[in-house]
Parts: sequence; C-alpha cells; structure tokens
Amino acid sequence: MALVLGGLALVTAACETVPYTGRSQLQLVSPDEEAKMGVQSYQEIVSKAAISTDQQATAMVQRVGSRIAAVTDLKYSWEFKLIADDKQANAFALPGGKVAVYTGILPITRDDAGLAAVLGHEIGHVVARHGGERLSQQMGVQTATQLAAGMASSNPATVQLVATALGAGAQYGVLLPWSRQQESEADHIGVLLMAKAGFEPHAAIELWKRMQAASTGQRPSEWMSTHPSEATRIQQLEGWMPEAMKYYQPAR
Repeated sequence: MALVLGGLALVTAACETVPYTGRSQLQLVSPDEEAKMGVQSYQEIVSKAAISTDQQATAMVQRVGSRIAAVTDLKYSWEFKLIADDKQANAFALPGGKVAVYTGILPITRDDAGLAAVLGHEIGHVVARHGGERLSQQMGVQTATQLAAGMASSNPATVQLVATALGAGAQYGVLLPWSRQQESEADHIGVLLMAKAGFEPHAAIELWKRMQAASTGQRPSEWMSTHPSEATRIQQLEGWMPEAMKYYQPAR
C-alpha cells in the first residue's frame, strides 16, 4: 500500500499542463534532460544525412521555421535543416529546437503556408513536450507491468501471462492511443502557431487534403495506428479554425 501511495504521489507531483490545450500530462523527465536528448539525437541523424544544396528551398525552410519558432516561448538555439531525401515526405522537430525537413515533403507543402502547417505541427510537439511525455509513459508502463506481474501470482506461468496481457494492453490501450492524442494535439497547437506567425490557418486543411491524395498503400486501421487518418485530421482542423482565426494576422 505504501508503494502504491508513493507512486500516486510521484505521478501527482509530475503532472504538468500542456500549453494552449490545457491537458494534464505526466512528465518524469526535466525540460533540460529532454532538450539534451533531443539535441544529441538530432546531431546523430544530421551527421548521417545528406544536407540539401538547394539554396532556395533551404532558405524557405529556415524562413518559415524561424517565424513559427519566434511565436513560441521556447528559448532554444533553433536550427533548421533541409535533408535531401525525395523518398521521405516527412519532417521532425526535437526538444532543444532542432528541426529537419525532408525534400520529399516539399511537393506536397508547395508553398510557405503549406510548409508552415507542417512545421507548426512538428514544433507543436516540442511546445507540448510530447517527447518527455512519451519517455515518461514508457517508464510508467514498464514499471506498472513489472509491478502487476509481480503482485498477481507467485506462479511463474501466471506471472508471465499477466505480464504479456498487460504488455499487449499497454501497446494498444495506452501507448498508441496516447500517440494519436499527441498527434491531434500537435495539429491543434500547430495551427495556432502558424496563425500567430501570420500564415493563413486554412492552409493546414488544404495541406492534409493533399496528403490524403498523395497517400499510397493500405493504411492500418486507425485504432492500431499511431496517427489519426487524414480525414480525421481535416475534420478536427475544421473544428479548430474559429480559434485559429482569432490568432491570425496576415504578415506584412
């Protein structure tokens, strides 16, 4: 009982509030630790990547990214890289202010506003501290699984069964749904950030329509996916538009 109460006290003390959305989240990792890990990961990725020599596209990434970063409250040394990889329609932002865009996404983003929707989303993950939250979830799931398995029975076969069941439950009942929630939350925060930075927020809806058209192959069912479907994202963004438009002032 003392162990359980101690765990509850730790969880309560580690709860934080996500900016803009107000959601409570578990944070067992400090912002400094999170940023340090983010910078290290970024340096490792970039050191192995082919950095684009396209000066015009690189300038666009830095221009749009800097405008999005400027409207956050994060005091990072922001860095934006364009990675030459036409096969990846992707981008990422890591704690510590390190951001990379793959050239494969540029035909879909098309212009500054489309890229702002992508970078708003990625930087939204950083603003919401989703990296630290995911680490905290992993730590919590592992601990809970071990404790439950140990308390369930002294029979090794039963302990293994409980551990396996809770592991499966953690995978599909906790980690994936939380990841989908984080993706939606990053969409929400991202559209507000792009609006604050002077990019027309409706461009985010148009981006996801293009993403939907460009999507190839059979997607896993949304319940077993880490990301909401394009249709879900479009519907959610439409619901957030009135809020986003309150932040929007066209850039001069």
